[in-house]
Amino acid sequence: MTDSTVDLTSPPLVHIDPLGADRHGESARMRELGPVVRAELPGGVRMWVITDYALLAELAADPRVGRDWRNWDALERGEIPGDWPLLSMIRLNNAMARDGAEHRRLRRPLTRSFTRTRVERMRPRIDQIVTTMLDALPGQVGPDGTVDLRLNYAYPFPMQVICELIGVPEEWWPRFRELIDTVVRADTTAEQFLATQQERHELWQRLFAMRRAEPADDLTSALLADDDEDGALTDDEMEDTLWMLIGAGHETSISLITNATRALLTHPDQLALVRDGDSETWSKVVEETLRWDAPVGNFPARFPVEDITVAGVTIPKGDGILAPWSGVNRDPAQYGEDADRFDINRPVKKHMAFGGGPHVCIGPALARFEAMAALPPLFARYPDLRLAVDPAELSAVPSIFSNSVSSLPVHLGPAKG
Repeated sequence: MTDSTVDLTSPPLVHIDPLGADRHGESARMRELGPVVRAELPGGVRMWVITDYALLAELAADPRVGRDWRNWDALERGEIPGDWPLLSMIRLNNAMARDGAEHRRLRRPLTRSFTRTRVERMRPRIDQIVTTMLDALPGQVGPDGTVDLRLNYAYPFPMQVICELIGVPEEWWPRFRELIDTVVRADTTAEQFLATQQERHELWQRLFAMRRAEPADDLTSALLADDDEDGALTDDEMEDTLWMLIGAGHETSISLITNATRALLTHPDQLALVRDGDSETWSKVVEETLRWDAPVGNFPARFPVEDITVAGVTIPKGDGILAPWSGVNRDPAQYGEDADRFDINRPVKKHMAFGGGPHVCIGPALARFEAMAALPPLFARYPDLRLAVDPAELSAVPSIFSNSVSSLPVHLGPAKG
């Protein structure tokens, strides 16, 4: 599948590994090819990739480059199959997929409801969830003496938090986890994609009916009650808004907690600094993890509304642009020749783990909040925590989007306190 208006011989064309097996190596190789490359995604879909940190930051804020999928010419020409799994992250009816006034209209009710104050009110509950899960970890140890920290801690914790914030009934949580997995994984079939779209629609409609009949102190009830003078969200818009929130609020935090734990366990010098430090030191761990191993690998997509020139390369109006957030966060031009090194005392703290421009992620505060709630108690409770396998044996989540490992087997050691 190609764009007839583009010469695909220059800049170079690369094939994105849908399984993300060597994401940072892949990003480095693309960076060596130049600041702008062409990439082929699963299904033969081609997009541009900006490999330079400064250029991508500039492009994310450029009003000529939007997120509205209606401006994607290949989709409008019928060249993208309607059951292409990555469409679930592009063809949405929420603020993430709109620009200008429509973007602001769709984002405004969420920013009014999804506030730092609402999250802060949950702090006692979040601490309780963490304690309960830490208590349960020894019971999750398998016959080999190990426990998968991703599956049994990093995964369920943020899922429970975001579901309670949104108001998703507890008995639905396992199914929501499965549905979100079909969105981010590269091995999702077209049939699974279509089934997921239908099932999530039915679940949201059931939840809306429940909250209209009996409002509660949750985001769903708040959005349903919002009577914005510029127009309240429709049910379709609320479905996609909450789907975005539950997906981003869940998947990003899983990877952040997993990646931070793995980084510390494979960098004993940095872990020693943390053990001798304070809450500010843990904040440095979170920020350096967000830079060094950002939860989001590649995010689709942005679409120029006119021809633009990036580093001397013309990207035609209506082409798709893939944002490699984890890749640019290791750009030596931005972070120096040691950009691949995990260093919690790194002087340059700024990163683009949550994107940039007007479409920057709405949930960075929640992700940081959850990481700061989950990580210090984990290492305090299990001070002898260590990896149970060679780091090279850890396999990546099979995804273009998610940047993490699919499991994190550890030996807990004796519990303290």
